[in-house]
Amino acid sequence: MRFTPNSPLVIGTRGSPLALAQAHETMGRLIRSTGLDESCFKITVIKTSGDKIQDRPLSEVGGKGLFTKEIEDAMLDYGIDIAVHSMKDMPVICPEGLKLSCYLPREDVRDSFISTKYKNINELPKGATVGTSSLRRRAQLLNKRPDLKIVEFRGNVQTRLRKLNEGVAEATFLACAGLNRLGRNEISNPIEPDDMLPAIAQGCIGIEQREGDTEIAEILTKINDKSASLRLAAERTLLAELDGSCQTPIAGLAELDGQKMRLRGEVIRPDGSEVLKDEIICHVNEGVEMASGMAKRLRDQMGEDFF
Repeated sequence: MRFTPNSPLVIGTRGSPLALAQAHETMGRLIRSTGLDESCFKITVIKTSGDKIQDRPLSEVGGKGLFTKEIEDAMLDYGIDIAVHSMKDMPVICPEGLKLSCYLPREDVRDSFISTKYKNINELPKGATVGTSSLRRRAQLLNKRPDLKIVEFRGNVQTRLRKLNEGVAEATFLACAGLNRLGRNEISNPIEPDDMLPAIAQGCIGIEQREGDTEIAEILTKINDKSASLRLAAERTLLAELDGSCQTPIAGLAELDGQKMRLRGEVIRPDGSEVLKDEIICHVNEGVEMASGMAKRLRDQMGEDFF
């Protein structure tokens, strides 16, 4: 194996507390699966455009790729060996020369309602201000409560909680997975997927590598979670064929029960005025094919100007 303390396997990541927690989780799994010493691994922080731009909605400045481009450039330049990503931030197509080859076991997929005053959406008073940077959450919320005022809420978990305490908004939403990984689940009020279908790939950590690097591929195979891989393949097919990005309110969730997969998909008009839903149950090996069919059915219903 080519990785030694003098030539470690370099893991690229964003620098937020959550991103670092995910990188350390990945490193821990690699240490246990390879038997290599911790000194054979190195975590390198890379600042992305999405981290630098905090004053505008992502949909206005480029969408999902803002959180991955600089990290992927570093890998193509051989500055890092692998990249650790929150999969809900990942574009559906990797740059030429790179591939997603590993998913860690999936965390809680649910959204969490966060407020210092209220326990759930229904408790919010008429006209209350809610902060979110997600077009999906905004549209889903306006569909349930068109009376609410939605304000932009960018930043990592700590920044959003600070804004909440400063009174910028009366409530916000965070992914349960992130709160769990940061040990902050004491503030969580989970929302069941039946009430708020999560983002595609929410709760999943993905690991990206250079194509053709067979040694890295072999190492990552040892920590790849098959269940997460099957679920993400279906969900990301749905997203890709709906042309999903940070500019389109799309939700989806694949769940496994033995050899059966339940796949749910949802598209919402940005103003929340209309929601289109679909659901199928199929064999786990048919998930990608069924997701493609679901995307076509939803597109047929949407027409040209839905988003």
